[in-house]
Amino acid sequence: MNFLINFIRFSRLHTVIGTTLSIVVLYFMALSSYNGSDQYGSLLLLTLLSCLGANIFIVGLNQITDVAIDKINKPYLPLASGAFSMRLGYVIITTSILLSLAIAIYLGKYLLLTVLLSLFLGTAYSLPPIRLKRFPFWAAFCIIAVRGVIVNILLFLHFNSMINQSHQVMSIVLALTATVFIYSIVIAWFKDIPDMEGDRKFNISTFSIRFGAEKIFLLGNILISLTYLTLIVFAFFNPDLVHVPLMVGSHLLFFIALIYFSKKTEIKRPRSVSKYYQFIWALFFGEYIVFGMSQLLN
Repeated sequence: MNFLINFIRFSRLHTVIGTTLSIVVLYFMALSSYNGSDQYGSLLLLTLLSCLGANIFIVGLNQITDVAIDKINKPYLPLASGAFSMRLGYVIITTSILLSLAIAIYLGKYLLLTVLLSLFLGTAYSLPPIRLKRFPFWAAFCIIAVRGVIVNILLFLHFNSMINQSHQVMSIVLALTATVFIYSIVIAWFKDIPDMEGDRKFNISTFSIRFGAEKIFLLGNILISLTYLTLIVFAFFNPDLVHVPLMVGSHLLFFIALIYFSKKTEIKRPRSVSKYYQFIWALFFGEYIVFGMSQLLN
C-alpha cells in the first residue's frame, strides 16, 4: 500500500488524470463521426498505456533531476522524502519510456509523433545541460506545446486515422485545442508560484520571480475569464457544433467558481496557492468533460 501511494505521488496524479481525460474525450470525438460497428476499445487502451508511460517518464525525470529543489518545495514526493531510492526512480522511468515507445511504434505514426515530441520536450525541460525549466519562456513553452497543441491535434488525428481512415481535424477539436492552450499557459505560470523559495535558491528563473506572483496570478485569472467569455460567444454562434445550454451554463459556473476561489487564495501562502493550482487543474479536467458531453448531446 505504501508503494502504491508513493507511486501515485511519483506519477503526479493530476497530470495522469489530465492525460487520461484528454485521450478518452478525443477518442470519443473521433468515434462520434464513425458509422461502422467495429469496436476500438483495444485502440483506446493501448493509446492510454503509451501516453501514460510517456507521462510518467517526463514527471519522473523531472523529480530525479530536482531532488534537492523538491526537498524544499515538495518534500512529500517519494524521491525527496527518501521513500523511493534513486535506483527505483530510474527503473520506473526506464520501464515507462520503453512501454510507451513500443506501443507507439506498433500503433502508427501519429501516436509515435505525439510520444516522441512529448518525450523530447519533457526531457529538454528537465535534463542538463539544456534544462529549459531554467528559462521562463521555454519552460512555459514545453508545457503549452505538449498539453495545448501536440496532445489534442496529434492524438485526434491518431484516433481519426485508425477509426475513420481520415486525416481531417474537426472544428470542435480546434476549439478544444485553443481552450486547452490557454489553460496550459496559466498552468505553466501558476505551478511556479508556490515553489518560489526553492527556485530562487537554485537560480531557477520563473515569471513569478521576475514579475511578481500577484501580477502573474491576476493575469492568469484574466486569461481564463476571457476564455470563458469567448467559449460562450462561440457556443451561441455555433449551435451545430456544440450543445449551447451545456457550454454556456458550465462556463458560467466555472467563472463563478474561479472568482470565488481566487478571492479566497492567499498569494503569500504556498499551501493556499498550491490548492488553487490544483483547482485550475480541476477546471482543465472540466473542459474535456464539457467538450466531450457537448459532442454526445449535440
